[in-house]
This record gives sequence, C-alpha cells and structure tokens, in this order.
Amino acid sequence: MHIEVKHPCIEHKLAEVRSNDQPISKFRELISEITMLLSFRALEDLEQKEVEIETPIAKTICKKIKGEIIVVPILRAGLGMLDGFLSVMPSSKVGFLGMFRNEETSLPESYYENIPRGSQDDLHLIVDPMLATGGSTIAAIDLLKEKKIKKIIVVCIVTCPEGIEAVEKIHPDVKIYTASIDSHLNEKNYIVPGLGDAGDRLFGTY
Repeated sequence: MHIEVKHPCIEHKLAEVRSNDQPISKFRELISEITMLLSFRALEDLEQKEVEIETPIAKTICKKIKGEIIVVPILRAGLGMLDGFLSVMPSSKVGFLGMFRNEETSLPESYYENIPRGSQDDLHLIVDPMLATGGSTIAAIDLLKEKKIKKIIVVCIVTCPEGIEAVEKIHPDVKIYTASIDSHLNEKNYIVPGLGDAGDRLFGTY
C-alpha cells in the first residue's frame, strides 16, 4: 500500500527542493522540513496507551505512544531525513543501513548495519529521499524482516510507479509514504522529473 501525502506546504517545499538552483544548506533544510511534514501522516496509526498524569490542577488520563520508534536511514542520503523525524519524535532510536550497488550484478548489497537490539515489535521507519528502482528499499526491508521485525514503514520524498510496483510486489504488507509519485524512470534509472541525486545534493559530492 502506498500513500502520496498531499498538502499545500509539502507541495510548496517540493517545488523549492526540486530547483537546481538551491544551495546545499537550503536543500538540506527543505529535505528535513518535508520529512517532518510527512512524519505526521506516517505516524498517525501508532498504537497508544492510557496513562495517568497529574497536572498543576488535577489528575487526568492522557494517551502516550506505546512502544518504541526506530528510524532507519539508508546511507547515505537517508541521513538527510533523520533530523526531520527526530524533530517530531526526539526520543526515537536510530538504526543504520549502508547499501551499495554491485556493478556486476546491479543489485544492492549491504556493507553496514546497526539496528537496535530487542526491537522486533517496535515500529521501524526506513527513510531514503528517493525510491527509484526499489532495489535498495527491498533489500532494506528484507534485512529487517530477517531480524523478525514485524512493523515496517517506508518514507521517501520522491518515488515513481516503477519503484512502488517493485516494492509492493515483494512486500505488499509494507506501507510506503511519499511526498510525490513522479512520472517515470529514465534510461539511467533517474526519477523524472525528480530532484537529481539526493545524496550528491545533500553532501556536495557532484
């Protein structure tokens, strides 16, 4: 299941982040802000528990989130989305997945992983600005499921029909939240119109 989150503020920031003229500092800022806005939708179904709170006036029953949230950026571009999530839920734990593309097989391979232990029943958010072919996202979900993790959500800034179809074919139980479903992939597997290489634009490695 995929959800394209439509909101005037997201649309406005998407127009800015796509622009080729944005300096690195502004690009980073926009990626973080869009992520923050996406997080409100991506986290709307979190389980809650009732707790008793004593205010300065009286005792009352309130609701808090049940369980932990683990944000898992796919290195390196996913790091650009991390602060956006932590600004909303600063108590979240953070895991990391490093992926690279094998030039011979064209398949993603993991070179680094560090996922908090004992978190199989907690919500894991895989974050990466671009969901293009879907290869890295599928590999990330595979890796988490191998660790018996049950609750997984993918959050990206921009994706395309090809990427969504690829992920949903293998992992139909994982929700995908995105700010935009763009037109298509070009012959170089870049999203069109997209926003270019998010990692290069985040870190200045053009």
